[in-house]
Amino acid sequence: MRLTDASVVIRPRSAWEAMDLGVLLARRHAGLLMGSWALVTLPVFGLLTLLCWSYPGLAVFLFWLLKPAYERLPLYILSRALFGDTPSLKEALRAYPRLLKPQLIASLTWRRLSTTRSFDLPVLQLEGLSGQARSQRLVVLGQRDAGGATWLTVIGAHLEMALWLGLITLMYLMLPKQVAIDWDWQKLMEAAAGEWLWLEHLSNSLYVLVLIVWEPVYVACGFTLYLNRRTALEGWDIELQFRRLRQRLSGAAYALLLGLGLVLAQLPQPAMADEAPALCLAPQAYLDGPDAERLTHQALTSKAARQDISALLDAPPFQNRETVTRWRLGEKSAEKDVKPEDMEGWAEFIRNFFKLAEYARSLDSLALVIKALLWGLLFSLLALLVWRYRDWLAAFAGRLGLPQRSPREAPSVLFGLELAPESLPDDVASEAERLWASQPREALGLLYRALLSRLLHDFRLPLRQSHTEGEVLQLVRSLHNRELEGFSQTLTGHWQNLAYGHRLPAAELRQGLCDGWRHLFATGASA
Repeated sequence: MRLTDASVVIRPRSAWEAMDLGVLLARRHAGLLMGSWALVTLPVFGLLTLLCWSYPGLAVFLFWLLKPAYERLPLYILSRALFGDTPSLKEALRAYPRLLKPQLIASLTWRRLSTTRSFDLPVLQLEGLSGQARSQRLVVLGQRDAGGATWLTVIGAHLEMALWLGLITLMYLMLPKQVAIDWDWQKLMEAAAGEWLWLEHLSNSLYVLVLIVWEPVYVACGFTLYLNRRTALEGWDIELQFRRLRQRLSGAAYALLLGLGLVLAQLPQPAMADEAPALCLAPQAYLDGPDAERLTHQALTSKAARQDISALLDAPPFQNRETVTRWRLGEKSAEKDVKPEDMEGWAEFIRNFFKLAEYARSLDSLALVIKALLWGLLFSLLALLVWRYRDWLAAFAGRLGLPQRSPREAPSVLFGLELAPESLPDDVASEAERLWASQPREALGLLYRALLSRLLHDFRLPLRQSHTEGEVLQLVRSLHNRELEGFSQTLTGHWQNLAYGHRLPAAELRQGLCDGWRHLFATGASA
């Protein structure tokens, strides 16, 4: 690793600035990172989908559990690209099996939920540390930027979920309207096994697409946090400044040394002395060690200073020597006089006791407030339940003979259609057949209007002006009349196609709608 070859400016940064640098680094190599991630993860997801086809939740969970294994490849690419040695896609994939060997089981089990996973991975993969050495290294590195790595994981998890739910919502919005109309959650739950599994696996594949974009950014941010911490610990920025200074001065230093050598060569050489120089011996006091006499020519010698220091350390408060010749308990004797200092201690204790009592009273007040809030919450929940199931309670009260409120007036108009029985012809099916040749929209509208009128007045369904067509069908299902439910669903679908899509039903279906009406309502409906 040569710091001078780094493709980014190496200097100490804050944790958020270091993560911003990681985003820029991932964007610079986005094609290589996303391509390598897709080539590794897509086959794994396809294999898990085939093995767990009947359990889509298990397939996506296993894919999520293997994320630490996928993250080693982007780190390998970024660690080489940072110093100008960007590997090709083929080289990265060839090196990937070797990257998986060290401590893979630990990364997928007890270290899987570590919030500093992206910050710890370079210690394992780039420094090759394990065991006690790894733990000590992580303690040193995590003294400053571990909080930033934790926030990176927390924010990243929420971002993954938000992007995944957004793509799922977009997918459901793009489904055909008729498919959404025919959906019913009860039918989905009761459907045969495997009928809707393709939709769940399609939703899981959107999560895989989210990781292709986000995970390289997550690994890059953790890597730059690691580099930022090492820069601060090892002074990489200072080392780079010294190297640049040496490069600037190296050329001038060679010329200066050459000129100085030429000048010195012209100077006369001094004559060698005949006798060797006398040696400078150290004083005897220094040779004797710290116990030798020093400062012998002053009023306070070293020996006198040591004696004064020893006497000071032997006296209180440094030393409180006492000779005890019998056993005794630790408490003070009863006959000892009470000192004013002891009374002050008791007074302080009494004041603290009263403060504690006041604090306890404040806690009682707080407990009373919390109790009132909990009771208020309970009453609110009960009121909400009563309001939610008011119709069921009204029906139960009617069976018991209890007084009930006056029935709500039935709406006279629904979806812009007149529902009064007197506004309908005596033979609805015959009138619809007559109108279908010249006015098909009025004919279909007549059938749907007559159906709503029958449901409202004959079957006593609590229809409201705020109800939608789908909610009306849900009320029809509560009648447990399969023929009426089938006819209502078919007629509602054709009515929606005509009202919103301006599409008339096929000619062969028109007679079937009229015959279905006669079959259901020829002899009248029973409430």
